Formats: sequence, structure tokens, C-alpha cells
Amino acid sequence: MYYEEDSPVVSFMSGLVVGAAIGAGLALLLAPQSGKRTRRHLARSVEGMRDGATDRWDDVTGDLRSAVKTSRKKLQL
Repeated sequence: MYYEEDSPVVSFMSGLVVGAAIGAGLALLLAPQSGKRTRRHLARSVEGMRDGATDRWDDVTGDLRSAVKTSRKKLQL
């Protein structure tokens, strides 16, 4: 079998895929909870992250609106 050392990207990607598959298998085998509890925990975690991201987005848009409003006032003077 001939192996080309010219493509490090292919080697990296294949290693990444194999590593991910091994990691997923180990995670399933060593999970401390049942599948139902794990899915519930993941769903709550994702919901919390989503809520946090929504709050941060609202803060950023509020800050941008304030900055635009302040800039418009300064330009009108």
C-alpha cells in the first residue's frame, strides 16, 4: 500500500474523525446516568445557554441603540 505524505490535511482529518468516534464511544460507555437523564440534563444546559445568549444579545443591541442615539444627538448640534 502506498502512502503519500504530501497531504497532512487528510491525515489530520482522519485522526480527528477517529478520535471523535473513540471519544463518543467512551462517553457512552462511561456515562454516569441513564440516557433519559442525560438528555434532560443536556436539554436544560442548552436552554440555559440559549437564555444567556439571548440576554447578552439584548444587552449588545441596547448598547448599540444608545450609541447610535448619542451619535445622532452629537451630529445634530
